[in-house]
Amino acid sequence: MRSTGRSLLWTACLLSSFLKYGSVKVSVRDPTLEVVQGDSVKLPCSFYTMGPLSRLNIIWTLVPLSDPGAPSQVIVYDHGQVIENPALTGRVGFVGAPWSADIVLNNTRVSDSGTYRCVVNNPPEPGDPGIGELSLDVLVPPSLPVCQWEGDMDLGGTVTMSCTVEEGVPVPEILWEKVEPNSISLPPDMEGDSKSTVCIANISAQNAGLYRCSVMNALGTQNCYINLSVYSPPAPSSGILQGALLTLSMALVLLALLALVLWIHRSGRDRKCREECTPTFLRRSFV
Repeated sequence: MRSTGRSLLWTACLLSSFLKYGSVKVSVRDPTLEVVQGDSVKLPCSFYTMGPLSRLNIIWTLVPLSDPGAPSQVIVYDHGQVIENPALTGRVGFVGAPWSADIVLNNTRVSDSGTYRCVVNNPPEPGDPGIGELSLDVLVPPSLPVCQWEGDMDLGGTVTMSCTVEEGVPVPEILWEKVEPNSISLPPDMEGDSKSTVCIANISAQNAGLYRCSVMNALGTQNCYINLSVYSPPAPSSGILQGALLTLSMALVLLALLALVLWIHRSGRDRKCREECTPTFLRRSFV
């Protein structure tokens, strides 16, 4: 009875070992990876199998960060043949297949970011396929921002300055400051993740100067600038005032002369009229 019990126990251990090691085991060394856009990255996926590799099947899939609802197949190794996603032709390939399920991704793009799944199956080995997952983040330095302004630069007007950045992963931080003639930090208003504005109302001469917008993330910093000029009407000078007074004086003199000429002309006309209207005998009596 004892020997029978020991045999059953030994058989159970062997069966347990077979079930434990009789399926493909997959491990991922680095579950989280980062790469700078344009560089290459190796996506690791190691597996263990007890069977021959003649029917080995490896499938890599991607759930993109930009569109989680649209998973896609990246590359497949099946019975010694490699099938690439046409959209990734020339950018993806296996490293060491069939002994390794590692792949390399070249000339990385933002669209490559997401969750990658490595599925390894080796028929006729029993059990479910081995599965490993890792996440990839493609980092992008900030692009050169664009600075613009609109509004009224006359004294007392309102000016709005804007700064827009097209690219950057992680999302760049946007900062505004006046750098000349003195350095002052400005509180910006964010419009989404890629645009920042600064509004200056009732502008004065103190607001004139050079303003800088800085966009930055872990990969670098980019800047753009706006030179703000404030215009004010010129103050009247003493020479202009004297000229105006002289002009006014001359106008008054001309009016006085015109009035004198009109008075003399009218007086002469009235005298002539009186002489013509006086009878001849009266004129003779006065002679």
